[in-house]
Amino acid sequence: MRERGPSMGAMGAVVAAALLWSSSYAVTKVLLADLGPLSIGAVRFTVAAVLLAVMVRLDRHRGDRPDARQRRQLYLCGLLGITVYFVLENVGVDLSTASDAALIVATYPLMTMLLELAVLRVRLPPLRVTGVLLATAGAVLVVHDGARIGGSARWLGDIILLLGGLAWAGYNVLGKRASAGHSALTVTYYQTMAGAGGFLLIALLEAGSWRMPDVTTSSLLVYLAVACSVGGFLLYNYGLRRMAPSVAVNILNLVPVFGVLAAVIINGEPFRLAQAVGGAVIVAGVALGLIERRVPSPTERTHCEPLTRGVAAGPARH
Repeated sequence: MRERGPSMGAMGAVVAAALLWSSSYAVTKVLLADLGPLSIGAVRFTVAAVLLAVMVRLDRHRGDRPDARQRRQLYLCGLLGITVYFVLENVGVDLSTASDAALIVATYPLMTMLLELAVLRVRLPPLRVTGVLLATAGAVLVVHDGARIGGSARWLGDIILLLGGLAWAGYNVLGKRASAGHSALTVTYYQTMAGAGGFLLIALLEAGSWRMPDVTTSSLLVYLAVACSVGGFLLYNYGLRRMAPSVAVNILNLVPVFGVLAAVIINGEPFRLAQAVGGAVIVAGVALGLIERRVPSPTERTHCEPLTRGVAAGPARH
């Protein structure tokens, strides 16, 4: 079967998810002044899991429950894409900056593309590969500049953020194969339940510093839970089931553009020339990938054919 390009609706859903997620780095950076990185994740995804549970119960068209094998895979997706990824993201943002975090996500399509090649055995169009590599080069520029300007702590934070990309790649590729036949709401619910459970356990490490959050902190936590977790993941899982994982993650390279602006506006972080250059390179890489997907030639469509048949196409994760 030939790989079909994503619809405008699917692309729009992933772009909308990118818009929501772009603000999460700056909001998390504000919350880190009052809460530990593990506690932020635990509250965020527990609230999100409760909301999703209510939505699933009210959904009259939710279909059959995933079988035991699919549930295990969805739980693993949740642990990878929520618990592991967001632990690394929150710790990385704590050590680095919100703007660096937003730009480093440009390396995630490269990781996803390589894992997609190894697991799904899909041949990738040349322009998509070029775009991913170009976006990665922009992220490398940002990481190098962060080490030069911010010192060892910031450099370590950037490396931790890069490790988070490996977890995110695993989430995307595994989720693509694990969720056939189920809605984005059902998939997001099971993933978030597992992710929240993992966060609640690991957040016990910060139990000694817990205290009642004030109104501002509570409002920001609700924003992360409702907009970034529930809204962002529903939109992303809807789009992911209708496109290749590397295409979806490459669209997420729009996050840096808005994420840096949010970091400058919300956190008052300086905007440096290296960030501007890196951001321009990232946008160019995204554009190449989207041109390939929106206007595929017959030759490119042939090159996108999977080497094996029978790969399930379903929704996927943070």
